[in-house]
Amino acid sequence: MITSPENIIVLALDVDGVLTDGTITFWGLPHVFQNESKTFHVHDGQGISLWQKAGFHVVLISGRNADCVSIRAKELNIPYVYQGSKDKIADLARALKKIGASPEQTCFVGDDLGDLAVMRHVGYSIAVGNAAMEVKEIANVTTAALGGHGAVREAIEHLMQASGTWANAVDSSKTEPTQQ
Repeated sequence: MITSPENIIVLALDVDGVLTDGTITFWGLPHVFQNESKTFHVHDGQGISLWQKAGFHVVLISGRNADCVSIRAKELNIPYVYQGSKDKIADLARALKKIGASPEQTCFVGDDLGDLAVMRHVGYSIAVGNAAMEVKEIANVTTAALGGHGAVREAIEHLMQASGTWANAVDSSKTEPTQQ
């Protein structure tokens, strides 16, 4: 099922390797007190804010659990966050039911083999620049930017240009601050 990018109203994102560069850092004592950190790019945050301000929706789906993802999602006002996902299609279906949208109206941005099934399930898919070859082969578009280095912002710009909403988003950002 391939949908034109201008019909996309939901942007679903993998986290590790898409919103981050895929690096996971642990510190503390294992099994006692252990923290996990990830690095998020402000350009991606700016893009997500512009996407939502235009009336579109964002869903985060990750196979891992990390407090820093919840914190970043809260900062960006992303209400649909599924961590520890064992079935990304089922978790996406739950979010889409709440939103009132269909898989055909959804774009999934992925980077690795665990994203293949959900990328095939949605109407449009985007691979980050450093995605696995198998992911790039099924994606409608591959970003020039690498995961965790502005790839989400590039994907959002691509979708918003297709829907004719990018110019207004840029104009509004000149006068109104947005969350990064």
